[in-house]
Amino acid sequence: MSFFINDAWAEGAAAPAGDAGLMGLLPLILIFIIFYFLLLRPQIKRSKEHRTMVAALAKGDEVVTSGGILGKITNVDESFIGLEIANGLEIKVQRSAVSSLMPKGTMKGKA
Repeated sequence: MSFFINDAWAEGAAAPAGDAGLMGLLPLILIFIIFYFLLLRPQIKRSKEHRTMVAALAKGDEVVTSGGILGKITNVDESFIGLEIANGLEIKVQRSAVSSLMPKGTMKGKA
């Protein structure tokens, strides 16, 4: 039967590589470090800045919500704020829905 199938001869055992395991993990560790500095760290910083901005909201501040609504804060509650978006028109939004704080006078045309 050796006519169709060649005989397989066992080779000698390979020499154990001591540092091969660490060298195999090195690319994975480098990818994680790059991922941390390019993606995770900036997102954590942005999230922290947003939390401090939301905590510092006060009556009279002009803000833009995440839905794009521009308004002036009329009252501040623990989890909601009153937002005046036009003369006599006030809505309530969650504090976390405020995306950015605008400079004073942005709503000048409203008066």
